[in-house]
Amino acid sequence: MSDLVIVESPAKAKTIKKYLGKNYEVIASMGHIRDLPKSKLGVDVEHDFQPMYTEIKGKEELIQELKDAAQKSDKVYLATDPDREGEAISWHLAELLHLDEHASNRVTFNEITKSGVQAGMAHPRQIDEDLVNAQQARRILDRIVGYKISPFLWRKVRRGLSAGRVQSVAVRLIVDREEEIKKFKPQEYWTLDAKLLKKGTKKPFAAVFYGDQKGKIKIKNKEQADEILKNLEGASYQVAKLKKGVRRKSPAPPFITSTLQQDASRKLGFQARRTKKAPQELYEGVEVRTDSLRIADEARDASAAYIKETYGDKYLPEKPRVFKSRASAQDGHEAIRPTMPSLTPAQVKDSLSLDQYKLYKLIWERFIASQMANAVYDTVAADISAGDYLFKASGHTVRFDGFTVLYEESKDEEEEAGTMLPPLEKDEVLRLKELKGNQHFTQPPPRFTEASLIKALEENGIGRPSTYAPTITTILARDYVEREGKALKPTVLGDVTTKLMKDLFQNIVDVKFTANMEHDLDEVEAGEKNWVETLHDFYGGFENTLEEAEKQMDGTRVKIPDEETDIVCEKCGRKMVIKLGRFGKFLACPGYPECKNTKKLVKETGGFCPKCGARMIERKSKKGRPYYGCENYKDCGFMTWDLPIAEKCPKCGKSLFQKKGKMAKIYCASEECDYERPVEKAAKKTEEQ
Repeated sequence: MSDLVIVESPAKAKTIKKYLGKNYEVIASMGHIRDLPKSKLGVDVEHDFQPMYTEIKGKEELIQELKDAAQKSDKVYLATDPDREGEAISWHLAELLHLDEHASNRVTFNEITKSGVQAGMAHPRQIDEDLVNAQQARRILDRIVGYKISPFLWRKVRRGLSAGRVQSVAVRLIVDREEEIKKFKPQEYWTLDAKLLKKGTKKPFAAVFYGDQKGKIKIKNKEQADEILKNLEGASYQVAKLKKGVRRKSPAPPFITSTLQQDASRKLGFQARRTKKAPQELYEGVEVRTDSLRIADEARDASAAYIKETYGDKYLPEKPRVFKSRASAQDGHEAIRPTMPSLTPAQVKDSLSLDQYKLYKLIWERFIASQMANAVYDTVAADISAGDYLFKASGHTVRFDGFTVLYEESKDEEEEAGTMLPPLEKDEVLRLKELKGNQHFTQPPPRFTEASLIKALEENGIGRPSTYAPTITTILARDYVEREGKALKPTVLGDVTTKLMKDLFQNIVDVKFTANMEHDLDEVEAGEKNWVETLHDFYGGFENTLEEAEKQMDGTRVKIPDEETDIVCEKCGRKMVIKLGRFGKFLACPGYPECKNTKKLVKETGGFCPKCGARMIERKSKKGRPYYGCENYKDCGFMTWDLPIAEKCPKCGKSLFQKKGKMAKIYCASEECDYERPVEKAAKKTEEQ
């Protein structure tokens, strides 16, 4: 006889078996083994929300294997993941296998290393009922919202729609942002930009107009700018004030689930679901589902040894770094880190797929950098007087690169790089090389990207890291949102549905209400709130809201406005509209039923095929990745991953294409032409936006 250990993933089972030896059998539950039924609500609302769990379809053989193994074993250890989902899976296993619910048979591994597994096995405990109740409450709450509102949307808007506690708020954020953009009115403003020379130097530095002796002046129009420029004619430029300092920059903490999804989106262009997949295939099955910043001492020591050997003592901080997790973080997991910090990306590259390698490199660099010394910058800020006016110039030089030698965190809005200033002295006179006024307009807030949406959800306390990727996948699949480059843009359906939800189910799409609900669930987890009472508190108001919505919408149905295009119907001359059918979007004549003309909706690129001259249109691969093909693909066969652009080749007159990535370039795809040129930085930035 041997002891049975049940974990969640097969890869993890294999590794743990290796550490525990022959006296243990290790089997994976493959995640949840029981859940609420798919075909009905599965919650007895009248009797304190008792859930009606059923075995998950397709897991019958696995469940029987677990039952047989449990009967043959001296003791059963439940070693599912150390978070509320893992705790719930252990509870379901205990129920299914008829284990003593008060037995100390729950073990958790904070890291899948030999010492981590041995430490977990040495400290078994009882199943944490508070964690289980928090998971049950969250699952039941999501089921009630989804199963009660979704059929309402089917009847009143369109079949196949869904509502959700997190997804509906996510769509609202995107819709509200689009409204802000539409309502935004640009405001004109001007800057006066000077290029100044220190005596004896040839390279000018930049200074920006600030104001006069009374304070800052905002230049609102050309007339005001011209007046100041006129007053500055013949002015002497002199250093009025110098402020020198030292700035220290600390590294970002190791990744948690949400920050990994954000950085992979910004740096690698990965969608959240793609980011979620690759790390789970790494690290011997350790699932990346954590919002904890805790790091094992063993990993911290290993990273310090690597830093010392590779970069030297000066790249180590004075004392090891400890990062503080948010109050609501589940601290059972460690932060996302490499199992062996000494294993560099270069060493494992040949053993990994391209996605795995890119994410391993990102995770490894972020983790090692988090344990390195601060970067140190010498800063200088100069006030430069010019007649009655004041200009300002600032810059920095790197005194010590510290962690930035390896990695720097990306931002949604990149910070301006500091300029280099020449050594300046107070009262020093400078020579003006150039001074000109530049017109600007204030910009609307940007559309959300996956990275900025995840950040907004996290900052507002909506959902949890493990829900972000499936939420984004769902709102795209339901056609509430569509991609435009990296940006997430609401569709007409998303607008209509969100307006209906705001009018009838205000709390469900209210950011604060949803965040407070998350807080209540966290209190259930902490044992400070009863899970049944929490559900009763929610359901009373929700049931009344649902009844009122049914009354208001009785006998009515919301019409989704057609999206008009510039494409003219060749049969009757009307402008065609975009409609959504069983197989996706298509073009239809608005004159139906008199005119029944329809056609495929194609996304033109502005470029033309280098082989036959037909239009190049955007298509999607099976995995949803955009590529570009000739409109006459069946006869011509030309396709490319590179973006066709409207610009013509200066050598042969055919369409040019833009290749992205490290080897970015503009080139001609004609076999008879060799024209190419590098992508200008400004053009690259415009493309990314």
